[in-house]
Amino acid sequence: MIKKAVFPAAGLGTRFLPATKASPKEMLPLVDKPLIQYAVEEATGCGCEELIIITGKQKRAIEDHFDSAFELEDALVKKGKKELLEMVRKLNHINFAYIRQRAPLGLGHAILCAKPFVDGDLFAVLLSDDVISPGETLLSGMIKLATEKQAPVVALETVDEKEVEKYGIIKGEDEGGGIYRINALVEKPKPKDAPSRLGVIGRYILTPDIFDILETLAPGKGGEVQLTDALNQLAAKRPVYGYLFKGKRYDAGDKLGFLEATVELALKDSALSAGFREFLIGLMKNELSH
Repeated sequence: MIKKAVFPAAGLGTRFLPATKASPKEMLPLVDKPLIQYAVEEATGCGCEELIIITGKQKRAIEDHFDSAFELEDALVKKGKKELLEMVRKLNHINFAYIRQRAPLGLGHAILCAKPFVDGDLFAVLLSDDVISPGETLLSGMIKLATEKQAPVVALETVDEKEVEKYGIIKGEDEGGGIYRINALVEKPKPKDAPSRLGVIGRYILTPDIFDILETLAPGKGGEVQLTDALNQLAAKRPVYGYLFKGKRYDAGDKLGFLEATVELALKDSALSAGFREFLIGLMKNELSH
């Protein structure tokens, strides 16, 4: 079992300005939970018990959210609101650690900040921008493959040709069953230069030797320390695998993707789905009539 998971959460959230000027992007609510909680629950559902969140300035709301809230809990106890109390206390048993990334120097640098806490173990990395539909087995499948191979595993998704410029794209060998042996990665290539249409999405199982590379890695595209560049070097030294995901992922780091996630997750909520579906049908009928 992999017990440690890292959540990079120090980005500036510029695609959601002005909402993220003073509030963390990771705390934007999808229905009734912030983005980062979906990723946290995904990790804890796979057995991760030690969670490391890489934060930045004006990110204290994340720490407060995952802290116990005595006054709130006490009020819920006194009012007999057991269901709400259970919801608030759901993650109280999990150990959280927080490390501040002093400047937004890239995903690779954010992961490097977690080195003192990883302590030589395989560990998971989850980007809360990528919301995986609850109930999917992506992370558990990646953990199984990584522990069997004792090797890094990255999540892959088949992307449209016009979308390859948004992803790290792999060149690799198909080993069957949705598993690829990665030979190289290219960060956000032009479509004509892309070695495949298999893009890396925000779930990784990494081995501690990634830190040796990150510590000496020069800044890459955008002047940031790119995890893709580090994985490229790692793949030249040892096996690195890709795990193809065919389930539902929402790119909630994009405004349109965030709205799509909000609608679909609301429709899956038993308390909301009937009324919300009726509202959407009425809205579409009204739009079509005009």
